[in-house]
Formats: sequence, structure tokens, C-alpha cells
Amino acid sequence: MHLTNSTTSATARNRSLLRDAAVMLVCAALFSLLAALVTGHWRPLERFDQEWTDELHIYAREHRIWTASVQTLSDIGGTVTMRTLLGIAAAWLWLIGARVLAGWVAAQTLVGWGAQWALKLAFDRARPGFSDPVSHAGGPAFPSGHAMASTITCAVLVSLLWYRVRRRGRTAASAVAAATVLTIGWTRIALGVHWPSDVLGGWLAAGIVLGAVTTVIELWRPGALARDVRRVNWRTRPRVQRVIVPSVRPVRTADPMDEGHPDDAPPAEGSPDRGPLGDGLLGDGALREGPPADGAPGEHGPDGATPRDAADRPDETVS
Repeated sequence: MHLTNSTTSATARNRSLLRDAAVMLVCAALFSLLAALVTGHWRPLERFDQEWTDELHIYAREHRIWTASVQTLSDIGGTVTMRTLLGIAAAWLWLIGARVLAGWVAAQTLVGWGAQWALKLAFDRARPGFSDPVSHAGGPAFPSGHAMASTITCAVLVSLLWYRVRRRGRTAASAVAAATVLTIGWTRIALGVHWPSDVLGGWLAAGIVLGAVTTVIELWRPGALARDVRRVNWRTRPRVQRVIVPSVRPVRTADPMDEGHPDDAPPAEGSPDRGPLGDGLLGDGALREGPPADGAPGEHGPDGATPRDAADRPDETVS
């Protein structure tokens, strides 16, 4: 799922809206099918869940160091961590003025949290039970909260980065996000606190939330997400300072009160001292990158005046 591009036309925006709605509907259909199989106690699915959890539990019980490492990964990728990351992202977007985008991130967090517990309480599925468990978790099992929160968080963060990086950056961000989601989901099965179908249900439920929230915001504020993407790109892009540097003119050696001195004549057309636009940028000064250097020749004299100013004062000696 990607946010609308900053150069989107109305037609492209409609395509994006249809894509987000399609993500929501496809995930909702697959989740409904999986939920029907879970609640109907479909034997092939129950056998698959039981075999996976039993084998991983035996391995975890016999390899305590490995189990501790898996538990650490699971704790790092927990729901609190994921929602904290989204909260930080939403606060930062709000501070730089991307208010709709900040609301989109916050809505993904809150709707995801509410949907997770609503679904858990609705299905009230028991977690795997062992006489010697290696880990503990409370609440119903279906869908997995860790899987759901990690999927929403990674999808949102990749979407925020999508138009800030090039193709290699997008590929790397997507690969890291996919690896994170798969790893966290797998740790919940390896620790024996979720069935594999719980994790799959969490991924599908996350897809429903992502598609639904984005579709609602696009219908409510058409094009607002794209405008905020442009605002974020503008506020975070590197700045280049431009300053006007005055042109350098030679110091007069003759009496400055002499009339008709050759230096007083305007430069001829096409001469190096005259810009193509007359006395414009290239005549009186040019755009330069960065601040002028201290003590640059022709910039200021010892008393703070330019050479030309010093030459125009008849009572002072020009050195």
C-alpha cells in the first residue's frame, strides 16, 4: 500500500482509491474465510496448527538460549513498541504541518488497536496449551496482536518513506519491513503463544485496517494526503542558501573629481562588465551558493566602506 503520489491527477487519485479499497475487500474476504474455518474447527487447519506448535515447542524447550533470543525479538517487536513508533511519526508530522497525514497515522494506530481487541473478544479462541510452556501471554488468541500491530506499523513507515527515497531505498525498506513482519509473527508461533492461523489472521486484519482507513480519508479529504506528502518533502529537503555578491570594480587612481574620466562612462554593450540584461543580476552582482568569504577582495575596506564608496569621497585619500 502506497500513499498517493505528489504529482497525482484526479484519474490517478481514483486509481489509488480503488486500489486501497481493493486491498481492504480482498483482505476482508480472506479473513472471513479463515475465521469461518477457525470457528468451524476445520480438521485440516487444526491439524496443521497443532503440528507446527508441537514441533516448535519441543525445540524451544530443549534449547533455552535459542528460546531466550526468540523471546527478546518478540518483546522488541511487541505492540507497545510498534504503536510508540507510530505515535512518534504522527507527532512529527503534526509539528511540521502535515496534519492530515498525521491524522492518517494516528487513525491507523487507534483503529488497529480497537479492531484487534474487538476481533479477539468476538472469536474468543483459546491459545495453545502446554504442561511446560516456555512463554506466557494473556487474552484470546485470534487474531495475533503482535502480527497485526507489526504489519500496520511497517506498512505505514514504508509508505511515509516511499516518495523520499529512490528505487534502491524503496526495495531495501520493503525488504526490511517484510522481514520484520515475518520474524515477529514467527516468534509468536515458536514461543507457543499463538497458532499459525492466528498470525495469518493478524496479517489479514491489518490489511483490512490499512485499506479501510486510507479509503475513508481519501473520500473525506480528496487529495489531502498527496498535499501533505508534498509538504513533508518540501520541509525535509536540503536547503541551498543564495546570496547576492556585489561585483568588483577597480579602484580609481585619478582625481575622483575629474569630470569625463573614462571610468565614469557606462560599459559598452557586450562588454565583460555589463550583463546580458543591462544592470541586472550579472551587471551589479551574481547569485552565488553559500555565504561570501570573509575579507573577499572588493567587498569592504578597512573602515567598512567599499572601494567605490571611498573613491567617491574627495576629502579622503584612496590607497
